[in-house]
Amino acid sequence: QVQLVESGGGLMQAGGSLRLSCAASGSIFRPNLMGWYRQAPGKQRELVATITNGDNTNYADSVKGRFTISRDSGESTVYLQMNSLKPEDTGVYYCTLDGRRWLRGQFWGQGTQVTVSA
Repeated sequence: QVQLVESGGGLMQAGGSLRLSCAASGSIFRPNLMGWYRQAPGKQRELVATITNGDNTNYADSVKGRFTISRDSGESTVYLQMNSLKPEDTGVYYCTLDGRRWLRGQFWGQGTQVTVSA
């Protein structure tokens, strides 16, 4: 099994910055895709950003130019640097280890709350 533990959420004013971290442990398989999704109240979970083992990244249009996803050299920790935060960035942010492309399933963290005040 894979365990994912997020940290770094909190309350921030609009225009501020937060950095989320997600540490993966257990039976980590490779190749894989790690990433962040978020879910606002009353809305569906949506993709925020992903990163491959080769450090190829993908971002939702709404966060391009403001958020940066990265992973450590051991590829077991993924980060999300969030700058120029907006109230619409508010939600629960979930870390994921996605192996569906390689028939390994998808794993999720417990989520961390990000609240951006106007």
